Amino acid sequence: MRFILLTVLIDMMAIGLIVPVLPVLVGGFTANPAEQAFWYGAVAFTFGFANFFSSPVLGALSDRYGRRPVLLLGFCGFAFSFFATALATQLWVLVAVRLVSGALQANAAVANAYVADITAPQDRAKRFGQLGAMFGIGFILGPVMGGLLGAIDIHYPFFAAGTLALVNLVYGYFVLPESLPPERRNKASMRSLNPVAALMHLGSLKGVGGLIAVSGLCTLAQFVLHTSWVLYTGLRFDWGPRENGWSLFTVGVASAIVQGMLLQRLLKRFGATRLATIGLVSSTLANLGWALATEGWMMYAVIGFNLFGFTVAAAIQSIVSNAADQRTQGQTMGAMAALTSLTAVIAPVIGAPLLGVVSHLPHNDWRVGAPFFFCSALLAAATVVAIRHFSRQTLSTAPATAAPADAT
Repeated sequence: MRFILLTVLIDMMAIGLIVPVLPVLVGGFTANPAEQAFWYGAVAFTFGFANFFSSPVLGALSDRYGRRPVLLLGFCGFAFSFFATALATQLWVLVAVRLVSGALQANAAVANAYVADITAPQDRAKRFGQLGAMFGIGFILGPVMGGLLGAIDIHYPFFAAGTLALVNLVYGYFVLPESLPPERRNKASMRSLNPVAALMHLGSLKGVGGLIAVSGLCTLAQFVLHTSWVLYTGLRFDWGPRENGWSLFTVGVASAIVQGMLLQRLLKRFGATRLATIGLVSSTLANLGWALATEGWMMYAVIGFNLFGFTVAAAIQSIVSNAADQRTQGQTMGAMAALTSLTAVIAPVIGAPLLGVVSHLPHNDWRVGAPFFFCSALLAAATVVAIRHFSRQTLSTAPATAAPADAT
């Protein structure tokens, strides 16, 4: 577990480095905020589009050949992406680079499968929480470093991120052990390489059902938020890379505290299903708060309020993982990643244009928060679907002896 946690930490630091500055880099090639929003959406769309088709393939290949070689391929893709982005001189180069890097990268899916390989089903929620904590710590360190470096030169964070990806490649090659023994490997069929078939595989897992819709709505809201955050805070509060770096640092701190320190206690107190529901309600209200914020400090206050929102992913991930057998964890996590990538394709088409439409309004106009109102609506829908799904699951597992009493 130590090995994969360190791998994910370095990976997320590299990603976090570029979050505060990629929209600014795109803005350097555009003439106005509306054009910046459009092209930033195009860059984000391209990565998600390629990743949607590649994630099930890479997940299934990790079931066949092991997790380690697929992770190493992802690190190569990341290093190429970061260095090429730093050297890009035209917008079409950025789009092409994101296309290639999206096709080569399935690190999150394979890391989740890695954890499932080495963890008993009853402990997976806790372990996925630890993995989430590494994501959070990566977002503590990465965005602050990216914001500070970006304030000096907009290209420095990309060189730093590429260097971290190379560090991960070397670490993975020499240190990271394989988690999937040969006797538990599964041959990759053509069906398992099809992203649509991979999503259908999720639907066939017992006890998952509506959670696919919940996960899709949640990740769509998350990616709309990711696409919109830096652009929104720039319009609303005139924040630059430094301010956005510190705001994302705060998100990382909250995520690390909840998933690394509090999640196990919360799971014991509420259970995975109730905790996911509470987290969904919290996230719905949080996005509404960000949409209505009129001062920068309010963004921080809402992050602190939304602590339960950081538990949703780990809770749902554990339920889905426990529904899959040992030989198809890579395929299952790849399918979850394909679902995530599908929402990453859709999100820029929604979030960036929403900001483009309201970019001409005064910064204190409530309509500037349009992307976050949309996210709040998505999460409210996910909450309703989750409550109905969990209620049906409870009824389906109720003792048969309860039937006569119900009938009377």
